[in-house]
Amino acid sequence: MTDRENSNIFSKTDKMKMLYEAKAEDVEYSAAEADTDDLEAQERSVEADKRQLHEMMKKE
Repeated sequence: MTDRENSNIFSKTDKMKMLYEAKAEDVEYSAAEADTDDLEAQERSVEADKRQLHEMMKKE
């Protein structure tokens, strides 16, 4: 493990990588088959990602 991996201080790039890696879940999604609940859930997910990134940046 490198010093960077042991550190609690992450660069903006590291934070963005962590956010995108967390989003890379094995979930199948079809826009053609999405209903209103699916679209609302996707919008909530985008907003949650924005809040998470904001929290990560505040800790920097």
